[in-house]
Amino acid sequence: MKIALGVEYNGNAFHGWQLQQEGVRTVQLCLEQAIAEVAAHEVRVFCAGRTDTGVHAIAQVAHFETESIREEYQWMQGINVNLPEDVSVNWVKFVDDDFHARFSAMSRSYRYCILNRQSRSALLAGKVSWVRKALDHHLMHEAAQSLVGTHDFSSYRALQCQAKSPIKTLHRLDVSREGDMIVLKLRSNAFLHHMVRNIAGVLIAIGNKEQKVNWTAEVLALKDRRLGGVTASPDGLYFESVEYPEHYELPKTVNPVLI
Repeated sequence: MKIALGVEYNGNAFHGWQLQQEGVRTVQLCLEQAIAEVAAHEVRVFCAGRTDTGVHAIAQVAHFETESIREEYQWMQGINVNLPEDVSVNWVKFVDDDFHARFSAMSRSYRYCILNRQSRSALLAGKVSWVRKALDHHLMHEAAQSLVGTHDFSSYRALQCQAKSPIKTLHRLDVSREGDMIVLKLRSNAFLHHMVRNIAGVLIAIGNKEQKVNWTAEVLALKDRRLGGVTASPDGLYFESVEYPEHYELPKTVNPVLI
């Protein structure tokens, strides 16, 4: 039996999603341990998109396989009882054998939240990026549009990125503001390592007028990460959603994030 999960987590105390050496706390490790308690055997969990240290998830999707028989609600309640407070499974669904959390996904969406004011926030510490210098979100949105489409994003991926190809299709990149909060919303067929944070770093430099609007396109054309901008903080980065073919009928997670 193959089972899909909708997973939410606060990334502040995790060293990313992926399993690492023994003793390193990751989301995958916590999930696998919790599921194993319910399944009564070891499991391997696969996700739609691996996140880095400090990155949060609103609606990550994962799957695992098991021969143990439980009802969907029993899996959800049992897993959550064994998870730490900073991870929660919001839904469980039995899926067809051809489903794969990563390879069945059509696109993934992220949001990046920037608190743009003189004082830092005590309530949102670790949940938003903080930029003291005033940002022009109109300039940031204008600059962002040159990245929409299918491009070689070599300049916007980490030097240690292991993706086979730097060519990705960015379907959407919007920048909006409400009060002191600036939000970047991105949707792509897939994302490269640090891609969102590197895009955010370039747009912040344009928003504070250290760089011209066309700098996003200039960096893109260079196809060299070493000539790109600063990598923005992981604070404020959220894995927001995954889009799958409708026939899988996966539940939709209502966004609980107020920012």
